[in-house]
Parts: sequence; C-alpha cells; structure tokens
Amino acid sequence: MKNVLIRHSNNGFGFIQGLAYTMGIAIAAKGIAMLPFFNVMGQLVVAILLGIACRAWIGLPAQATSGITFSSKKLLRFGIILLGLRLNLIDILHAGPKVFVLAVINIVFTIFVVYGISKWMKIDKNLGLLTACGTAICGAAAVVAIAPQLKASPNETAVSATTVAILGTLFTLAYTVLYPVLDLSNAGYGIFSGATLHEIAHVIAASAPGGQEAIDLAVIVKMTRVALLVPVAIIIGIWNGRKANKAQKMSLKQLPIPWFIVGFLAMSGVNTLGIIPAAATANLIVAAYFLIAMAMAGLGLGVDFVVFKKLGKKPFIAGFIGSVLLARLGLLLVHIFQLA
Repeated sequence: MKNVLIRHSNNGFGFIQGLAYTMGIAIAAKGIAMLPFFNVMGQLVVAILLGIACRAWIGLPAQATSGITFSSKKLLRFGIILLGLRLNLIDILHAGPKVFVLAVINIVFTIFVVYGISKWMKIDKNLGLLTACGTAICGAAAVVAIAPQLKASPNETAVSATTVAILGTLFTLAYTVLYPVLDLSNAGYGIFSGATLHEIAHVIAASAPGGQEAIDLAVIVKMTRVALLVPVAIIIGIWNGRKANKAQKMSLKQLPIPWFIVGFLAMSGVNTLGIIPAAATANLIVAAYFLIAMAMAGLGLGVDFVVFKKLGKKPFIAGFIGSVLLARLGLLLVHIFQLA
C-alpha cells in the first residue's frame, strides 16, 4: 500500500487535479457499471470502490485534496438537487394510498430496527443511523443526503454508503433467484421489489424477471420511498440538533432544513409540471448521477482502507439483518394490502 504523497500547494492546479481524479473515476465507473454483474451494483457503488482502491494502491498528491473535497461535498449537493427530476409526484399520487402507507411503514420499521441493532452492537451513532437510512430509503443517495445532518465524517459516510450498496446487490441477486417461488403476480413482485430494495438500480435489475409491468410499478414504489427522503432528512436534522443542544430551545430559524433537499423537492415539482422537455430532463438526470458518482469517488478517495475494514464489519451485519427483516415485512404487507 502506498502512502499519500505529501506535497503542499496553494495554487489552483491542485484543485483542478482533484476534480480530474474524481471525474476520471466517475467516467471509469460508468463504463464498468455497464458490464455484467457490475450493472447490478451501479455507477455510484463502483465509483466509491474505485476511489478506495486508488487511494490504497496508488496514493494521492496532497494538493489534490481541495478538488476532491469540492466533489464530495459541493458537487454532491448539486447532484442530489438534479436527481429530484426523477420524481413525478403525480405518479406517486396515482399509485394510491396503499403504496404510500406501505413505503412509510417499511421506512419507519427499517430505520428503527437497523439503528436499534446498531446500538445493541455498540456501533457508532452516525454509522448506525446512516446505514439504517440507506437501507430504508434509497441506498447511497440517502446516506450522502443525510450525512450533513449528522455532521458525519467522510469515513462514516463512505463506509455506510458502500455497506448499503453491497447489501442491495446481494439482495438483488437473491430476489432474482427467489422470483419463481414467491407466488406473486408480476405487479405484486414489482411492488415488493420497489418497497424493499436499496438503490434504484437494484430495483430495476431485480424486477426485470417480472417484465415491464413489474419494472414500472417497482420504480413508482421506489420513487415514493425516495420522496420520503425529504421529511426523514429534516426529522433527523431536528433530532440531532436537539440532542446536540439540549440546553437550548430550537427556534424556527434554527431548524436544520438542508437547502439541497429543498432543491431536490423543487426539481421534482418542476418535473411534475413538465416545465423542462422530457429529453432535457433525461440528460439532466444522467448529469445528476455523474455528479453524484464524482462525489462518491471523492468519498472513496478520502477513505483509509484499514479504517474502512475496521469500521465496516458491524454495520454490514446490522444492515444485513435489517434487510432480511425488511424483505419479510414487505412481502407480508404486499399480501395484507392485497397487492400481491
């Protein structure tokens, strides 16, 4: 393993160099994510893993830090804002109240279960909560959206995002194998996949055996969960703020509502109203994923592999147990709500 090279520089070259590192990794991740098996993992997961590998095997010049940090923080927020264009609030309304209630129950259940297991296993609070939210809502995107609310470190964010992404990949493969024996209609299987899997890429890959109907419903249910990222992020921010300032009463102005989450919701409103042409929207969504992939690369480049191995074991176990219980609950609710 090569150590990070220590070279100090105050000029803009280091910033551009850092951006170039994250951009190069994001481009490589996009290509790798098109290959068999890796397409289940998705561009974001591959970008984090490539970032960790680059830091461990090649090392990085110290002057690139500013550009890498800019990618992992600023570009991340812009990417999340643009990702709101994936949401069409009308589709969520058309899916009906049962789907919304199903999503709410699954999210609340999973956050409490995974976080509870994490506390029992004496996992750091931030790691446990980020893993819980990523498992419950929308994988790595939820982790990186909620991390600022907890003031989580890059190591904590990267470990949680990678843990959830790997779990989602494993469960996607498991769902595909179990599809013939689940005794669900194509529509029911799509709803089940969308209600319980982690990343959007996982949902699309897992629901494919059920055909286009299953994929369409899976994406709608999944986007319902994504929409709930906004209130969850705000609630967690308020909860964390109050814990940090027990002696002070929090005023309305102090409510930790992250501007990029508001932007995410605003972009979903823009998409719902059809303000931007469909072709342009599709291109902006691709740009959103690319910006988030650059951010994931930045997070990966900031992770010490030794620290990653040390921190990642317990959150993986907690997330795995939570994912199993979420799948069981999701399957039960699909039958209870007569959506099977």
